[in-house]
Amino acid sequence: MMRFLNTLLLVSACTLPTISYALDVEPANWWVGMNKSTITIMVHEKNISNEQIKLAKYNGVKLNKITRTDNPNYVFLNITISDAAKAGTLEFNSSETNQRFEFPLLARYKNSAKRQGFTSADTLYLINPDRFANGDEQNDTVPSMLEAADPTTKGGRHGGDIQGVINALPYLKDLGVTQLWLTPVLENNMPDYSYHGYAITDFYNVDPRMGSNSLYKSLSVKAKEQGIGLVMDMVLNHFGAEHTWMKDKPSKDWINFNGEFENGKNATSHARQTIQDPHASDYDKRQFNDGWFVASMPDLNQRQPLLSEYLTQNAIWWIEYADLSGIRVDTYSYSDKAFLSDWTKAIMQEYPDFNIVGEEWTSNPAIASYWQRGKHNQDGYTSSLPSVMDFSLQEAVIQALNEDESWNTGWVKVYESLANDFLYPDTNNIMVFADNHDMSRVYTELGQDEAKTKMAMTLFLTTRGIAQMYYGTEVLLDNTPSKDHGDIRIDFPGGFKGQTRNAFTGEGLTKQQKEMHKTISTLLNFRKGSNALDKGKLVHFTPQQGVYSYARISDEQTVLVFMNKNTKELTKNIEYMQEVIPKNTKALNLFTHKTQVLGNTVALPAMSATVLIINTSQ
Repeated sequence: MMRFLNTLLLVSACTLPTISYALDVEPANWWVGMNKSTITIMVHEKNISNEQIKLAKYNGVKLNKITRTDNPNYVFLNITISDAAKAGTLEFNSSETNQRFEFPLLARYKNSAKRQGFTSADTLYLINPDRFANGDEQNDTVPSMLEAADPTTKGGRHGGDIQGVINALPYLKDLGVTQLWLTPVLENNMPDYSYHGYAITDFYNVDPRMGSNSLYKSLSVKAKEQGIGLVMDMVLNHFGAEHTWMKDKPSKDWINFNGEFENGKNATSHARQTIQDPHASDYDKRQFNDGWFVASMPDLNQRQPLLSEYLTQNAIWWIEYADLSGIRVDTYSYSDKAFLSDWTKAIMQEYPDFNIVGEEWTSNPAIASYWQRGKHNQDGYTSSLPSVMDFSLQEAVIQALNEDESWNTGWVKVYESLANDFLYPDTNNIMVFADNHDMSRVYTELGQDEAKTKMAMTLFLTTRGIAQMYYGTEVLLDNTPSKDHGDIRIDFPGGFKGQTRNAFTGEGLTKQQKEMHKTISTLLNFRKGSNALDKGKLVHFTPQQGVYSYARISDEQTVLVFMNKNTKELTKNIEYMQEVIPKNTKALNLFTHKTQVLGNTVALPAMSATVLIINTSQ
């Protein structure tokens, strides 16, 4: 999510939601054979706490306790599902009113617990679904939703949906994508600016303008058929002000600052460094963690144990229901850090090979590395978060390509950023990216320079870590000169009626767009089968003559990468690289498909990236 929301969202007037007191049970089901076998069911109905709820006898299932809060409209049922329990349906009832509801226990997918999360072998393709492709025009406007379709407005809903993503799966497979990260598709029933998805008003249901839960599950199934996993964007820190919780809080302490924004007085400071700062005041820590982003996004109090349990169960429920291969966590460090430790631990205990990446928007790797699993922190904090996002490298690459070369400018910024990898316990599990949905596109940041953009993308797709690419980068989508998020999240060519260009078919694309598409597709498809780019060691060299060079080395393969910023072709002496290049070795040029024998020099075209592949196993 964005560090600072658009002005449109800041000024949006949020009315309190209309409350329905029809019986609501969350989660709607659970599974037998789960590591998390003790769960808490939240039941919402008017004056439900006055009911004496009982569980009908069911072999292997026990109702441990019923928790009531200061709000009589909620009860929390804590149950244990033992290994003896079989799939079936639990029945809860009240002896006073004969009220009853059913709670299904389902069988798990085969080998569900052993699912493989996304890894450094993958490329995640980030999509804003509303701006990608409109696969079902019938759901563009839904009467029950507060905001209707408005495709001509930057901050409006443009009609893209889950069906549009499903329709694009063959294109994404051919491009070389192996994982999909969609910005949140859960219900965002807000009066305006709801398309971005981060103001969730129902944590268990897909927004009907995006599709349905079953269609989201279908996306997961169909994507896997194409060799593509599905990563869910989750929000733990805040929710949408139109959620039922704003008018009918489950407990008084459910929302930080007593559920009040107070005209910005209780806004977050965004001072993320207070979490690690050994000298930070409790006041500053609280202002960062408990403060709200904006009035329309109330801040959740994860220190509330029932809420903590709710959020943990919700994550596991979606993993199991939709067969996810990963989670991206929005605004990671803004949540309570003790809760984050428990939340990540519970998920990783359930799915040991799963992956979760947290958004910690900082260019300081000392702060980002604090959150990665395995880090020995000075304050004793223990995290189970496998992956973090590398904002440091993103910033360094943009600076390097826009600056002249000197002893402290240009490529040295990239070298210094990667030299800080000693701070991370697992450098292969860091997510690298050129841009995302909250920042100007890489092509824009690099002055609409195709050559620089190709260099940037080659670097991000060949360096260490997990690669993430923003939709449309392959066809040079651009938000020049605007910084508005509505322009950054531009409609994908070919995804909507009336467009003259179609990236899915290539129709109407410029020569430059087609060349960029070819470059990206070449890199992504090479990544799929490259052991060196997956697990290979990174050895890089200090920049020389405007060239940054490095090698990715595995037992089977060595990949050499040269980034030449010079405006003329350079015959580069590479004797300094002999520790990674055996003499007279044959190498294949990834982009020209020509084989050459590597001697003491290599010819590097002007303003370009050169990728040479040495298959050492032959």
